[in-house]
Amino acid sequence: MGTIKKGILGGFSGKVGSVVGGTWNGITYMRSLPSNVKNPRTEKQLSQRSKFALTVKFLKPIHPYLRVGFKGFAGGQTAFNAAMSYHLSNAISGEYPNYELDFTKALVSCGSLVTAEKVEATLVDGRVTFTWIDNSGIGNASPTDRAMPLVFNSTRHEAVYIKAGDARAEESTYLNLPSHWLDDEIQIYLGFISDDGLNVANSVYLGKKTVA
Repeated sequence: MGTIKKGILGGFSGKVGSVVGGTWNGITYMRSLPSNVKNPRTEKQLSQRSKFALTVKFLKPIHPYLRVGFKGFAGGQTAFNAAMSYHLSNAISGEYPNYELDFTKALVSCGSLVTAEKVEATLVDGRVTFTWIDNSGIGNASPTDRAMPLVFNSTRHEAVYIKAGDARAEESTYLNLPSHWLDDEIQIYLGFISDDGLNVANSVYLGKKTVA
């Protein structure tokens, strides 16, 4: 609703019908509202929305993890938006409308901390066990760095993870999977974070498995 400032012949602010009034640098003005623009839904727009929806399906279940994993990559944006930007640019494969998220190129953590060596993952009886070789002293790797294991269920779009688990020096950690994940396909990742929480390593993709 518009507000008249100086009587019926004066200027007004706000909206009256299809006219908007206001003041800029002491000058009153009126302008008509733009005509409604229908969503054109061009192929380019649909393509971008398809990529966006695909990326959100992956990142939304791991949002709390990303606050840690991508905080150093965020700059002037949120960690989640930084992760969105990375995956839209680097982890989408295929052609519209048949896009897929390339889990081999996905990162759940991103940073300059040196990751561990010879990282492997095994799945036995609903438990994923992660092992690695402690490479403390190489670059900025420290024995007190903490493992950040993550398993993403690409069938259900769910995830389990630990944001600061066993130390690098321990050379192993594990995640128990939910019982309802039986027969689902999972994607496995491992990152590391310094004990003071300031630095994280690029996550390592450890393959996909089917929960049996």
